[in-house]
Amino acid sequence: MQKPSVFAAYAALTTSALVWGGSIVGQKLALGAFSAVETSLLRSFGALVILIPLWWWSEGGRTTWTARDLKLLSLLGLGVLGNHLLTLIGLRYIGAATAGVIIGASPAITALLSSLLVRDIPFKTVAAGCAVSFAGVALVSGIGGEAPSGDSPWLGGMLVLLGLVSWALYSIGGRQVMERLSPLTVNWTTLLLSLLLQIPLLWTDQKLLLTGASVVPVSGWVALGYLIVFATALGQQAWLYGVQGVGPSRAGVFVNLIPVSALLLSALVLGEAIGIREIVGIVLILAGVWLVGWQSARLKQAD
Repeated sequence: MQKPSVFAAYAALTTSALVWGGSIVGQKLALGAFSAVETSLLRSFGALVILIPLWWWSEGGRTTWTARDLKLLSLLGLGVLGNHLLTLIGLRYIGAATAGVIIGASPAITALLSSLLVRDIPFKTVAAGCAVSFAGVALVSGIGGEAPSGDSPWLGGMLVLLGLVSWALYSIGGRQVMERLSPLTVNWTTLLLSLLLQIPLLWTDQKLLLTGASVVPVSGWVALGYLIVFATALGQQAWLYGVQGVGPSRAGVFVNLIPVSALLLSALVLGEAIGIREIVGIVLILAGVWLVGWQSARLKQAD
């Protein structure tokens, strides 16, 4: 399929990064009224209500899937499932501001896994930058001092980090699938598959089903609506569109915008304090991301 222009890809990636910064706050608010599984299921179902008619209007009837496509899409569905659920469960134990800082390490994680799985760049080229970024993650997750906002920041930080690993694998595998299928097709099919996988988990994690919809505050419904329309339907679609245009490694750089917007919105909306630990952590994480990019650029110039 024809790739988007670099400008269009960058615009889409910027949009998705800013929207996802707000989604950290939205997920934290939603967890006050819904369980993690309920939030993830409602988020995915609502986004599918938007995406499937849009897909049918724009390309329905013209898309064909091979057995290999379905296999890859199923694996990508696991990536969506891991990203949504692990992040939501992690936010039970960690503040939204801290989670937003940790998400800044996503480019380094993507580059590391890409070097190991796709082998598009030598591991030694990204190892130092990844180590610096992970040091920042460890700092804001509560190692070596008083814990930041959250009941168990180390556990929450690890779960959010595993959610980032799931998303990195999704981005890497998604580009391969999008050589044949459109970003919109990949988006709704992987969302649907992740939703089907989560349904059995609903019986283990309930809140709305136990308390009823009448007790959900307006803020809970607004947060869920934001997650459906912006974070999932718009944000995920924009991200895949950008990855199709410039690839997962270059796209990962735009994740740097997420911790900045997440920190600001966490302070404004949730009233979370931003301390020196978060500031130093984000500096380390972004320094590691910069180091990965700088070393990668040097390698390309040498070639």
